[in-house]
Amino acid sequence: MMETVAISEKYALTVREASAYFSIGEKRLRRLIAEEPTKFTVLCGNKRLIVRHKFEKFIDDSSEI
Repeated sequence: MMETVAISEKYALTVREASAYFSIGEKRLRRLIAEEPTKFTVLCGNKRLIVRHKFEKFIDDSSEI
């Protein structure tokens, strides 16, 4: 049986999960990833996952998103 992990406890999030967690639109998140693909993401197969704690720091350091 597979356990479910709360989004707030995950290391990396999909764009959909990050959108729900941070209340930022998926389109905006995809643009941010395209602008700086290695700043807060990791490549997993053919998709990028957002590293939650790095993205939180990115938000803290930004004056606007």
